Amino acid sequence: MRIAVGGFQHETNTFAPSKADYAAFEQADSWPALQRGEPLLSAFTGMNVPIAGFIDRASAGNTLLPLVWCSATPSAHVTEDAFERIMGMMLEDLRAAGPVDAVYLDLHGAMVTEHFDDGEGEILHRVRAVIGPDVPLVASLDLHANVTERMVAEADALIAYRTYPHVDMTETGARAAEHLFALLKSGTRQAKAMRRLDYLIPLTAQCTLIEPASSLYALVGETEGKLMGNGRVTSVSFTTGFPPTDIPECGPVIIAYGDTEAAAEEAAERIAQAGRAAEAAFSEKLWSPCDAVAYAIANAAPGKGPIVLADTQDNPGAGGNGDTIGILAELIAQDAQNAAIAVLFDPECAARAAEAGEGAQVHLALGAKTGGAPEERPVEGVFEVMRVTDGEFLATGPFYGGSRMSLGTTVRLRKGGVQVVVASRKGQCADKEMICHTGLDPRDLAILAVKSSVHFRADFGPMASEVLVVESPGPNIADLTKLPFTRLRPGLRVTPLGKAFGS
Repeated sequence: MRIAVGGFQHETNTFAPSKADYAAFEQADSWPALQRGEPLLSAFTGMNVPIAGFIDRASAGNTLLPLVWCSATPSAHVTEDAFERIMGMMLEDLRAAGPVDAVYLDLHGAMVTEHFDDGEGEILHRVRAVIGPDVPLVASLDLHANVTERMVAEADALIAYRTYPHVDMTETGARAAEHLFALLKSGTRQAKAMRRLDYLIPLTAQCTLIEPASSLYALVGETEGKLMGNGRVTSVSFTTGFPPTDIPECGPVIIAYGDTEAAAEEAAERIAQAGRAAEAAFSEKLWSPCDAVAYAIANAAPGKGPIVLADTQDNPGAGGNGDTIGILAELIAQDAQNAAIAVLFDPECAARAAEAGEGAQVHLALGAKTGGAPEERPVEGVFEVMRVTDGEFLATGPFYGGSRMSLGTTVRLRKGGVQVVVASRKGQCADKEMICHTGLDPRDLAILAVKSSVHFRADFGPMASEVLVVESPGPNIADLTKLPFTRLRPGLRVTPLGKAFGS
């Protein structure tokens, strides 16, 4: 079979301070730089990304025709220029490939552009226009996708992750390949069913390591393959949604495919009923920076592992810029000892510290430069430069594992008992090598603050004595009732059991 392969990934926080331009997709960061043509087929070997799993599963006995693949750090809207340039490449290469038997796309599912609410719906529509109605089109999606009716209509199958932290991305790509092969073998279309839940789920409560998501995803796995409604359920996905996205089709969705319409409908309704019943359980305590730091200082104990503070509102994986200083300022103010925070995005301070050199004392105004928290001001003072690196290293944890990370010039600074890993490129702190490569072992710390919401749990969770989710200033608002939504669909509850939008 001749299978075209590509991807275009972005998770859009419409409340974030910075947009994703073409350069954001072109550069390497936590994931590879933009790939086009033959290099795409070998760029992801050993990485935890969906396209790696698809290529590994589909390459034997098939001809894979590479298009374009790119990803940018979550942010505000994708610029019109970036979207049109990248789609131009993808469609040019698809037309140049000639007749294809199928197309696979590695998508996110929560892209909003300057000119389209539904980025993925537009991608799938344009690809469908090139290949026609009869060629199977399958896409993998992030668990946080805001799935739209147009996406379901344009694709023959949408296959989503089942873990958060996303440790099954490669596996999801392989599942997409298996589903595509089944479509090609049968020569027929699968029946589809879609259900929406009527409430938004806060990101920190979507973690599949804890309840109720853990049980819900177990039910998803159990339902797939069952005989229902005089047919077999061939695929089930539950996308919990990306809530800081002010569009009408934001929120959790269940998508099911089956041999019969009855099978797909019964499977989708089964998961939807469980999701409705779990609404009250989707909540989690949020700590203020002051209370979280005070608690951590009082309860940290040698040999138990660090108390981890999740700086969720400044998570670069959800549209934050990684440079707010609420927790850092509080650690310094409360004279925390054996504490660290990672990764702070401040290329200016990283460059100045690197120029001063290891062992130097340098006066810096650290963080709070991008407007992610307008009420904050940089942390000013003298910092000791402990280590300078080029920010290039191999990630080893379950989430980023296998990726060659590129954070640019990176430094580790110290002020009193508090150390700060400062990078020149944004990156969600979800892999211990982001700290270890600077010569600091996070397992030896009493307190560790990470700019992440949930992905950090994959690598830092096993070493943590406790995890506190902190509501420190930043654009990825954890309490969804505080977001200034204007475009959600009427009746959608902005938080579990909360007030309906528009009421």
